[in-house]
Amino acid sequence: MSVATTLKAQLQGSVEDDPDVLAAYASDQTALATHGTPVALVRAKHADDVVATLRFAYRHQIPVVTRGAGTGLAGSANAVDGAIVLSVAALNRILTIDTVSRLAVVEPGVINGALAAAVKRQGLYYAPDPASREISTIGGNIATNAGGACCLKYGVTGDHVLALKAVLPDGTQIVTGSKSRKDVAGLDLKRLLVGSEGTLAVIVEATLRLRSLPPPPATLVAFFPTLDTAARAIVAMENAADLSLLEMMDRVTIQAVEALTALGLDTHAAAMVLVQSDAANAAAVIQSCEAIANQHAATEVYWTADPDEGRQFLTARSAALPALEKMGTTLLDDVAVPKSRLVDMFARCEAAASRHQVVIGTFGHAGDGNLHPTIVFDPADQQSRHRAYAAFDEIVKAAVEFGGSISGEHGVGNLKLGYLSHMIGDPERELMRRIKTCFDPTGILNPGKAY
Repeated sequence: MSVATTLKAQLQGSVEDDPDVLAAYASDQTALATHGTPVALVRAKHADDVVATLRFAYRHQIPVVTRGAGTGLAGSANAVDGAIVLSVAALNRILTIDTVSRLAVVEPGVINGALAAAVKRQGLYYAPDPASREISTIGGNIATNAGGACCLKYGVTGDHVLALKAVLPDGTQIVTGSKSRKDVAGLDLKRLLVGSEGTLAVIVEATLRLRSLPPPPATLVAFFPTLDTAARAIVAMENAADLSLLEMMDRVTIQAVEALTALGLDTHAAAMVLVQSDAANAAAVIQSCEAIANQHAATEVYWTADPDEGRQFLTARSAALPALEKMGTTLLDDVAVPKSRLVDMFARCEAAASRHQVVIGTFGHAGDGNLHPTIVFDPADQQSRHRAYAAFDEIVKAAVEFGGSISGEHGVGNLKLGYLSHMIGDPERELMRRIKTCFDPTGILNPGKAY
């Protein structure tokens, strides 16, 4: 009897073993990341389905790869051969919005943007805002400790997680954290689960911190003649002002976005910087950024205190990846460096593009040093693939050289597993393996990922 047939009799959710369906669920959105062929897809409808699936897999020693919306960019949700892909996308209920305690209790399949819209109607704010917020799930955001533009002021997803309910590989359910704002009772197992990329347990419920709605933001866009002047302006603005967003795009990205959107961007500029403040004195804050931009040789500067006009300004940044994807297959990198090395990181990306003869558009959350150099290549051309890999390799290693990280918000997955030794020593990695063994003694959860 097949794995799918056996599981069907035990679950409320559906089980698939059609090869075409399995192929569609075998990988996330990562170009060049490897994936295997699963033996079954479980679409869980209830936490009990997760428990039953894990008990079955544990008993028969079958690998399990948990999946949300499949929007990952590091191969974290890519199947391995013979695995059960466990989709929790249908666990998508917002269970509680507590306006007094300012928290929400949700299932892992809730879409980030849907939660943000629901709490906004209650006068509250869920801050984490990955670029994929309209399609990515809370469970996936937690699994990778996703970031976004808001990180500059409000922090990453983990800073907004109060408690988690999860299922261990043998089907045991655990609860970590609490609904209180302060909790130092025992080791913080919740923090271990955040960012663990599905290697320790399967999250079935999350209690999330909410905030009061911030005031309407003021927004600025500025164009600069060189990456150096833009980077120095970014550092000056972030040090001097109360900002909620500080984003950047290089010339390659500007030109791609303009070709896609016809927004009237300055395609001769080396860099475009977007700044936003939701402080009580947002207009004054943005005016101070205008002065800083002008001091750093900005060629054009525009700002507005109108929220709708501000959203139009941000349209260019949200179009960055789709615009580059119009040029070919993209390999989206995710590196983070100290602010003091932004200029060096920009320069290294430009040098890598020239040296390896590939197109690289660099954009990202420059205010906290998290950049997304995006390599455009032709996957059907072996030489193009080779040059893309070489540029990717150089950029990731440069981030470590500059005192940064191989991943700022997308995770390690299997795409960057080989780079972990460049920034983490053997003793530290062995500790990670021991922790993995405590949670998952037989190693069935997402094998070969993260660490």
